[in-house]
Amino acid sequence: MEKMLVVVLDSEAKAYEASHALTELDAEGSVSIYAMAVVGKGADGKINVKESGGEFPIRLAEGTAIGSLIGLLGGPVGFAIGAAAGSLAGGFSDLYVADVDAEFVDDVTAKLTPGKFAVIADLSEDWVTPVDIQMEKFGGTVLRTSKQNVEADQRAKRVAQLQAEIAQLKAEQARADAERKAKLQARIDKLNAELKAQQDRIKQRSEQLKTETDAKVNALQKKAAAAHASAKAGFNAELKRIRDAYENTDAKLRHSLAEHLRKAAARVEREPAASRAHAHR
Repeated sequence: MEKMLVVVLDSEAKAYEASHALTELDAEGSVSIYAMAVVGKGADGKINVKESGGEFPIRLAEGTAIGSLIGLLGGPVGFAIGAAAGSLAGGFSDLYVADVDAEFVDDVTAKLTPGKFAVIADLSEDWVTPVDIQMEKFGGTVLRTSKQNVEADQRAKRVAQLQAEIAQLKAEQARADAERKAKLQARIDKLNAELKAQQDRIKQRSEQLKTETDAKVNALQKKAAAAHASAKAGFNAELKRIRDAYENTDAKLRHSLAEHLRKAAARVEREPAASRAHAHR
């Protein structure tokens, strides 16, 4: 099962030792790590990345699940309260990209206080015991959560909300006087700009998710090829799960984009007809 893992430690030295222990677990096949980073939290509350990358298939970068989670951890405790609004702006978008819920972010933030360090990993694990045993050696506090896979649903929901709000404002605009029309148009323009930004982000995420999924699949295929017969089934099952999750998410993202384009095309067809009808009156 694919998860986000955070191990909070008291010192930078212990964090490096813990990351090396996780790398060894990856090498022996107890876990499959896709991305990992060592971070520290400064006195100002900011997260500083101490080490990232390695030989793992996904590099630490903005827009990746692990990169988004690291960005969220620099925020205040109580993030879940704000996330209830369901917005996709700023840190809320990071929440969905990270594939975790706000409660997990709050739990980690409460433990990762200034002066502490953490190892953060995007990984698959069938059993929690191998990681827990190793992290106990370094006095680490282990927090983990299964990937939520809600990003596509949340983005589709936001697109639908924007489209509905724009349609409502246009209906109101048709009955308004000249001064009010201009004010409503300003709001419509703002919402259209956000809608376009959402669509651009959906295209970008679709491409990025494919790249990340291909990297994960390639890494698991190599492990499956080198594994003993008894372990192959586990790797193949995880391969199927990751492929199925990607196909489901990508289909939802593409549907959201196609639905927006369909409605836009229908609107273009209606508007000239409405203009012709007005001209004949």
